Amino acid sequence: MLPTSRSPLPTFPPPPGPVVTVVALCHNHAPFLREALDSVLAQAYPHLEVWLVDDASTDESPAILRQYAAAHPAWHLLLLPENVGNCRAFNHAFRQSTGEFVVDFATDDVLLPDRLARQVAQFGALDVSYGVVYSNAELIDEQGNLLGRHYYPGAPAHLRPASGWVFADVLARFFISTPTMLMRRACLAALGGYDEALAYEDFDFWVRAARDWQFDYLDAVTTRKRKHPRAMSARAYRADDPYLTSTIRVCAKALALVRTPAERAALAVRLRWELRHAARRHRPAEVGALFALLRQVVRPAPLDRALAAWSRALAAWSRALAAWWR
Repeated sequence: MLPTSRSPLPTFPPPPGPVVTVVALCHNHAPFLREALDSVLAQAYPHLEVWLVDDASTDESPAILRQYAAAHPAWHLLLLPENVGNCRAFNHAFRQSTGEFVVDFATDDVLLPDRLARQVAQFGALDVSYGVVYSNAELIDEQGNLLGRHYYPGAPAHLRPASGWVFADVLARFFISTPTMLMRRACLAALGGYDEALAYEDFDFWVRAARDWQFDYLDAVTTRKRKHPRAMSARAYRADDPYLTSTIRVCAKALALVRTPAERAALAVRLRWELRHAARRHRPAEVGALFALLRQVVRPAPLDRALAAWSRALAAWSRALAAWWR
């Protein structure tokens, strides 16, 4: 019988969508943790699998994570007994998760409410060769004050987004805002997850993923990325940069993956950038390793040779001075 004008129309639940795994990684994020987890709860996209992972925090983070896990029994809680680093901590959850798409969510950042809905919809408009959708981000300070955006009008060319086959782009420049990425599980699984031998994950993931998968840029602000002194990114390109050794290892991987002259030229741009950084920070061993890689990619320029020679001389002088003081 057809419903009358007074009869309520039948309602149906929305069709199920692909599950998104949110791996919420925490290490001493207590001041920001509640805001971060509340932003997961505020997502308009309903089909979420949430993993709370604490990498042996020494602040109040574990207690806060227990509270949220108790209040949301469907969420998974992993409290790691020792600090294992971001790559291994992420893999602990990723390898147990099931979502078709995956977010690596540092819990000092904030997801905007429509973030996952928009990115899942973007994936739906793409073919299966796309492994990553990324977007723009607001940059905020410790108190949540707006500092700017990752992509902004008039930005220099090396900061502009790229879509499609971006392997050469990710070799030559850092242009992706890591916290904005939504990754296809099949892409991550094909790589075996993150490389746990490295101190950080994003450059290595971009290089290995972009070789065989396309990336797509969603022109929208989806995430608030927090800039503060304890953030991983704050330690890069300092004198004691703990990530330089990992960067050299990723560049060696990239050398094995390049196929075209344009890709070799892009890798040379990266190696020269890192070579200058290592020389400025008086890191002679790293200068030597980068120069050796550069020689396998292109013919070194006079400045490249001069930096390598200067770094070797500085190291020899330092050793001689240390021996004299002994």
